[in-house]
Parts: sequence; structure tokens; C-alpha cells
Amino acid sequence: MKNLFDLGGKAAIVTGASTGLGAAMTLALAQAGADVLLVDHNERLETAQQVRAVGRKAVTMTADLANAGVSASIVERAVHEFGKVDILVNNAGTIRRTPALDFSEKDWDEVMNLNAKSLFFLSQAAARDMVKRKAGKIINVASLLSFQGGITVPSYAASKGAVAQVTKALANEWAARGLNVNAIAPGYMVTKNTEKLRSDETRNRQITERIPAGRWGMPEDIQGTVVFLASSASDYVNGHVLVVDGGWLAR
Repeated sequence: MKNLFDLGGKAAIVTGASTGLGAAMTLALAQAGADVLLVDHNERLETAQQVRAVGRKAVTMTADLANAGVSASIVERAVHEFGKVDILVNNAGTIRRTPALDFSEKDWDEVMNLNAKSLFFLSQAAARDMVKRKAGKIINVASLLSFQGGITVPSYAASKGAVAQVTKALANEWAARGLNVNAIAPGYMVTKNTEKLRSDETRNRQITERIPAGRWGMPEDIQGTVVFLASSASDYVNGHVLVVDGGWLAR
């Protein structure tokens, strides 16, 4: 059973890899045996150092992921460093909080370009390498707002709805070619994106009271999930959006 979750000899790309959920998932993949290309808008070395500390290879790369044109160069870098791409985690994302009546076109486009458009084209670029071996794991980061509308985050809700549907669409095309495309939908997690919510005493209390687990999630709560979806343990899981939310949607 242990071998089902072993990522020894695997090469991964993780976007938004150095902070929050991305850092936790990167470290989990490394602890399971994978080498990792860490892609971020700004270079941060701490997570890469943690990967190396567990004996795995870590390569850092800066890229403007809102520009879908960088997708090919990211995959090329991974192939140059590791010889292949086995795992892609599309984690990078952004959010804008503004009432819908005041929402700007700029904020709409910036969120959609990073959260949805770049995710598709990076998946496409990675899949072109994966299909050569008829094997690969693509893991997208969705959200509770893949299922719900949220408040004052119209472009974020739209983008995460797109993530869920693109996940299913790609699984439909690529499952027969040996690729597993799935998504993780985190619940309310303690990350930079939720700072405003957590600092709002009323909203913080309302959210916590609704979560059956009685607490916000921590980045570490998603580590087992990403290893499962990256490993042989999930070889017959296709097009699934796996919710990790402490029971929020069940409520």
C-alpha cells in the first residue's frame, strides 16, 4: 500500500509554489519523493530550501503566469532539468474583492487570465509531454466558489467555476491517453488570500460557526490530498473535484 503513494523518480511543476497552499503542496510532493520546479511571480527561496532539505531536487523559476505565453517555457525548463513532467499542480491564483456594481474590467481580466486562462494553457503544454509516456497527473486548485457564488468576488467565482469545468473537460479528452486530470477545492484556509476575511471579526465568526470541523483549514490539511492525486493511488480517479473543507459544503 505504501508504494501506491510513492513519488520517487517523479518530476513535478507547482505554480504559486512558495507560499500558502502552494508551499505546503510542494513540500508534500517532495516528502513523497518528487523533484519540483517551483514557479512564482517573484523568487522566494525558503520552500526550495525545504525541498532540498528532504533530499529532493528543487529548481526555482520566475514567470508572469497571467501571460499564457510562458506555458511552453515552463514545461521546457522542467524537461531540461528533470527530463520529463509527471505532475503539474496549477495552484497560482489571485482574487479581487469589490461589489459587482463597481467591479472593473481590469480586475475581471486579471483574475480570469491567471486563474483560468493560464491554467488551461499550462495544462496543455504539460500534457503534450505527458502523452508521450501515456502517463501524467494534472491537479488544479479549484475552490468552494466552484460550487457557490460568494460575495463581492464575481471574477473569482467565475474563474473557479471555469477551473472545475476545464478539469472535467480535459479529463474527458485525456483519460484514455493515460493522464489523470483532477482538482482540489479547498475550503476556508488560513492563507494570504483570506486575511481580510479573518480580520473581520463578524465574518470570521460566521464562517467558523458554519464549518462542522469548527476551525479554518491550514495549508498542511491539503498535503495528503495532493499526494493522493499525484500518485498511483488515484489512477482511476478522473475529472473529480475533491473538496477539502472541514465539512462546509455538507452544512
